[in-house]
Amino acid sequence: MDFVGALAFLLVTTTLAGHFARRFGLPAVVAEILIGVLVGPAVFGLIHTNQLISTFADIGVIVLMFLGGLESDLALLKRYLRPAIIVAVSGVIAPVLLIGVASHFFGFNWFEAIFIGVIFSATSVSISVEVLKEYGALGTREGATILGAAVADDIIGVILLSIMIALMGSADAAGSAAPLWLTLLEQCGFFVACYALVRWLAPVLMTLSDKVLMTASPIIMSLVICFAMAWLADFVSLSGAVGAFFAGVAVAQTDWKQQAAASIEPIGYAVFIPVFFVSVGLDVTFSGLKESLPFVIIMTVLGVLTKLIGCGFGARISGFTGRSTYIIGAGMISRGEMALITAQIGFSAHLLASAYYSDIILVIILVTLIAPFMLKHALSGGDALMVEPESGR
Repeated sequence: MDFVGALAFLLVTTTLAGHFARRFGLPAVVAEILIGVLVGPAVFGLIHTNQLISTFADIGVIVLMFLGGLESDLALLKRYLRPAIIVAVSGVIAPVLLIGVASHFFGFNWFEAIFIGVIFSATSVSISVEVLKEYGALGTREGATILGAAVADDIIGVILLSIMIALMGSADAAGSAAPLWLTLLEQCGFFVACYALVRWLAPVLMTLSDKVLMTASPIIMSLVICFAMAWLADFVSLSGAVGAFFAGVAVAQTDWKQQAAASIEPIGYAVFIPVFFVSVGLDVTFSGLKESLPFVIIMTVLGVLTKLIGCGFGARISGFTGRSTYIIGAGMISRGEMALITAQIGFSAHLLASAYYSDIILVIILVTLIAPFMLKHALSGGDALMVEPESGR
């Protein structure tokens, strides 16, 4: 029952902290992580990570990535395919290379350094969406390109994460029961299964579930697909988060997308997802922060500039000019869930030492705090942006 009491305490504190964060224009996720830092070993030491918290956090990651896939608008990506992909690719290459090189100079080997670059290649567009809505810019060409690039960014990020995990596993192949070639073959089979799921299997399963005489049977089937794909990904030495993401993409292509989102999102955000973000904070320590302060400062600056300049450059190549490139670059700065998940996976695999893991989480939080102010500055000046018609460009 100790866990039940701890869970009640965490839900109350994260809800209140999220409320006040929103009142001050900050993302709730930052408040939830800070609650974990405060109640965890880093500050007051009231709650420590245990098996139940880890299990709830694992489910939280799976549900969060499933919802991320569910919200990925592939139609929007298709509509703004060229500028979105160019912006996304340039916004991934810049942090992977520049942050990777900078990390190497701080003593990381090249594999670890590139992995840190992959962490900061992710974009969390939810914060940008709130700012774009506030300024009435969500329906503009710039706003739609940001959203489309975020979809492409998520997909690229998941692919990079899969590659890094596969390479991470290959480093331990000598002690593994399965040969490396078999593991890679299994992972290729997994992505073939993902394609089959999106194209054919998910629509059939969701249609069959709707005929089952049980309450919320399509929702149950959505969760079955989510957890089954997460298990399958883990079985082939990938992260369960990767499988959950593609499960969400698959369900999003069916007629039950809205129903699944409306039913699963409250469950996730009411219990499991807050516990995940709290668990991120519980793993943070401040030991050695004074020595690593230069690393935190430089990574924060690079975290902002690699997206601002990288995505802005991609926007310019795509035909945007002047203020529009600034808006698109600023709209892609925010990190968030995917960066935190990638960092957590690297930490769990012992790729990141606990001290540097804490530093990276701190950098993600700082960049996330800076992002909305940059976008507001980009949107606040100049002429009104042109709203795109619903029918197309």
